[in-house]
Amino acid sequence: MADDTTNAADAFDYVIVGAGAAGAILAARLSEDGQASVCLLEAGPRDWHPWLHMPAGYIKAVFNPTYAWQFSSEPNPLTLNRRIPLPQGKTLGGSTSINGLVYNRGQREDFDGWAALGNRGWGYAEVLRYFKRNESHKDVHNAGDARLRGRDGPQTVSDIEWIHPICERFLQGAQGLGMPRNADYNGESQAGVGYFQRTIDGRWRISTARAYLWPARRRANLTVRTNARATRIVFDGLRAVGVRYVKGTSLATERTVTARREVIVCAGALNTPKLLQLSGIGPAALLQSLGVAVVRDLPGVGANLSDHFSVRIVMGVKNTTTINELSRMPRLVGQVARWVLGKPSILALSPSLVHWFWNSALKRAGLDRPDLQGVFTPASYREGYVGMLDTYPGMTCGVWPHRPESRGTVQARSADVFADPLVQPNYLSDERDRATLLGGMRIARQLLNTPELAPIATKESLPGPQVQSDDEMLDFARRYGVSSYHVNGTAKMGPATDPMAVVDAELRVHGLAGLRVVDASVMPTIVSANTCAATMMIAEKAADMIRGRVALAARPL
Repeated sequence: MADDTTNAADAFDYVIVGAGAAGAILAARLSEDGQASVCLLEAGPRDWHPWLHMPAGYIKAVFNPTYAWQFSSEPNPLTLNRRIPLPQGKTLGGSTSINGLVYNRGQREDFDGWAALGNRGWGYAEVLRYFKRNESHKDVHNAGDARLRGRDGPQTVSDIEWIHPICERFLQGAQGLGMPRNADYNGESQAGVGYFQRTIDGRWRISTARAYLWPARRRANLTVRTNARATRIVFDGLRAVGVRYVKGTSLATERTVTARREVIVCAGALNTPKLLQLSGIGPAALLQSLGVAVVRDLPGVGANLSDHFSVRIVMGVKNTTTINELSRMPRLVGQVARWVLGKPSILALSPSLVHWFWNSALKRAGLDRPDLQGVFTPASYREGYVGMLDTYPGMTCGVWPHRPESRGTVQARSADVFADPLVQPNYLSDERDRATLLGGMRIARQLLNTPELAPIATKESLPGPQVQSDDEMLDFARRYGVSSYHVNGTAKMGPATDPMAVVDAELRVHGLAGLRVVDASVMPTIVSANTCAATMMIAEKAADMIRGRVALAARPL
């Protein structure tokens, strides 16, 4: 894997912008047969730091501007004019190097819904093979269903080995409320409660860089350029022919790399629309206001932003050691020793340990399709932050609406490539989201107040027992709710008849040649899950489409 940055201009078959969940996979797949030359541009540095590989290093990396874009939402009265953090990965592996490590595909209906919107080939039956191709499921507690789970893909997916008595009490209490124990929510059915599956192998985080790029690093036809920030896509008429990029933070270092076949944008749901807009692709009125020449008027670029808005209920704990105490000296020494020896340790955990997928009406029979995702961890977290431990022993039950109806936007702030985009998610703008979240918060409270947890529970610290009415609970959500870092949909996939569609079912940008988008931006609707697994699936499928292993639909420019 070359890292040649000396040429002012050079050419490859494919130029990929972004080395994250999708870009790293595409670079590895497109270069694996040795027939095509691939250049991968990544704005961040190499993934050398230990925090990017130790699972517990998540909290050290996610708010570090060296390895994560420190984006935030614009103020909005619906969330009391707070700026809500929206970090995105900025290193090899992208957000798979800094995320919460959960592997969650979503529901069958999510992908059948994509197909029903006119995206041929994206139904569950078609995408399942790509989920399986990506995955190597290392099962500890159950064998899973071989028809649905992958066994020999590059991406390790493992079951949790660190079993805590508080988690077991929580699971028993949830079952008492009617939630079935579900050992494999990525299998036939998502509904129920159980332990999360993670992108962890033993002691280590397995990012897409580690799973895909590291094995490809000796290929002569793959060139990876880090600290290479794309500034715009270069066009010859309506064909993308290259990418301009800078090394560091000076436009004086700007260079061009040429794409003989395609430019593929994998920069993530916030950076992708910004790059498209600065390249002249997007709503014409916006581009003109930025002083950017219009290449293609596509009003959907930067629209349709969706995210999971999460709220956490926190309860104090007595008579039992929680992660809070284990993460501090002197107990931390023992946890480090266990990690070094390859034994179960808090250093090899994802931030969320237990899942619960349920309906906001808490139905006990004839399970509806879950409209909630809940998480549980035997730890207390600081208000307003994801993953940052508080000082007192506690347990946390979080929840968010699975399929929010609220939609937002991403827009380039100016023609300055170094300016962060304007991000307005419009959380809770749809009444249906507010109703679903309220139902989820009440279920979370019930789960923390089961007889099974009563012997160790003390007092609810967030939001506190004084918060009871719908208005009080919504005020708490507006005041303390946070992003789940699942932004998506800002260059959505759809047929040309949809005026807001940006790419077609082959992920080719409408009305342009030689240009695709392959990342979470193309999701037409949000999946009922964390978005990482679906993004990796999208990249695997895109690699087949680009290489002609899936029949391509003919279309006019």
